[in-house]
Amino acid sequence: MDTAVVVVWLSMVVTILSRSHADRNVYPSAGVLFVHVLEREHFKGEFPPYPKPGDSSNDPITFNTNLMGYPDRPGWLRYIQRTSHSDGVLYGSPTAEHVGKATIIEITAYNRRTFETARHNLVINIMSTEDYPLPYQAEFFIKNMNVEEMLASEVLGDFLGAVKNVWQPERLNAINITSALDRGGRVPLPINNLKEGVYVMVGADVQFSSCLREVENPHNQLRCSQEMEPVISCDKKFRAQFDIDWCKINLVDITKVVTIHSNRPDPGTGVLPDIGEYNPPSESLKSRDFFADFLITLAVPSAVAMVLFTILGYSMCCRREGVDKRNMQTPDIQLVHHSSIQKSTKELRSMSKNREISWPLSTLPVFSQSGEVVPPIHPDNYETTSMPLMQTQTNLQNQIQIPQQQPSGDRDNYCMSTFRRLEVNGIPEERKVAEALNL
Repeated sequence: MDTAVVVVWLSMVVTILSRSHADRNVYPSAGVLFVHVLEREHFKGEFPPYPKPGDSSNDPITFNTNLMGYPDRPGWLRYIQRTSHSDGVLYGSPTAEHVGKATIIEITAYNRRTFETARHNLVINIMSTEDYPLPYQAEFFIKNMNVEEMLASEVLGDFLGAVKNVWQPERLNAINITSALDRGGRVPLPINNLKEGVYVMVGADVQFSSCLREVENPHNQLRCSQEMEPVISCDKKFRAQFDIDWCKINLVDITKVVTIHSNRPDPGTGVLPDIGEYNPPSESLKSRDFFADFLITLAVPSAVAMVLFTILGYSMCCRREGVDKRNMQTPDIQLVHHSSIQKSTKELRSMSKNREISWPLSTLPVFSQSGEVVPPIHPDNYETTSMPLMQTQTNLQNQIQIPQQQPSGDRDNYCMSTFRRLEVNGIPEERKVAEALNL
């Protein structure tokens, strides 16, 4: 047998044997926080390594967890994994009703590089405790932590140590941890390393300390209502590592909580009782005629629309007063005045059409519609300095010469000044001549 084939066969056998991993048993206690880390290193040996040595640690692995035989986990158990390169965490707080029941969680690991899967079973055996539940419980809101950071054993241990220094109980346990997003919080902006926040509930067997009670005094309650930070004497014992929102602390004494018993019946097995066979409707159903419904739906609105259209048309077309009725109600003097204005307007318009006046040079087009250059009205040697503004000033050949007075040194000598004879609409204009002769 070829050596390469043997190597491939052996690698397949090793892979199959590694996937047949035995179930792992854990024993959490009721009323105490349960944390189980799904380590990626534990599953990497079940997937083929990278061609290059040392690169297997970069395998992106994600996990899917569900209760055996069901698509989701139990209600008390949560799961979180930020990225495919970080470990997954199962956490939650089992209750007394789960004691003595083995909960089997199927854990399926997905290798996003090779698209292979590996499955393990986690058997959770919930144990009962004598001191469950602890009578005094306090819930803290830590603003500078995410839930996976708080679930780390060393971080959670530091927090419980700080609470124990403040509270001084004989027994202190972490009961539950909840992300602020599960309480209706909003996802923080990805700036300034903002955190989403986490709620941590702890329980103890002694009364709340005076430091924890300080948040209940009226002064601190007033500051919380004004969105100001309350003054807590023991805050400095947490401030070095944990930023606690003291306005959201919740102190519960379960010995004083009144339990309301409802008269609800006991839940059944979830299986419907046997009440006989199911009889579906017959296949020979009578057909229904919808023609009458169609006529009612279409004819009634159409008839109403036609009636309204007829009323509107009669009101607008048949009820008009008309010009004759208007003239009968108008005084005669007003009609005569209006008629004279119309006649004068028509006469002015007819006279304006008969005027034979040339347009000024400034209003004449430079180019004709055919694109040819229009020749100038006057030749190039024409004296433009004496050109009249109005083109109706004709008869430029007629000129009159008048004597012009010389300076005072020689009053007997006169020179002739030329004035053009101007005409406007055929009427000669001799005002300039008269003004010159009057000098």
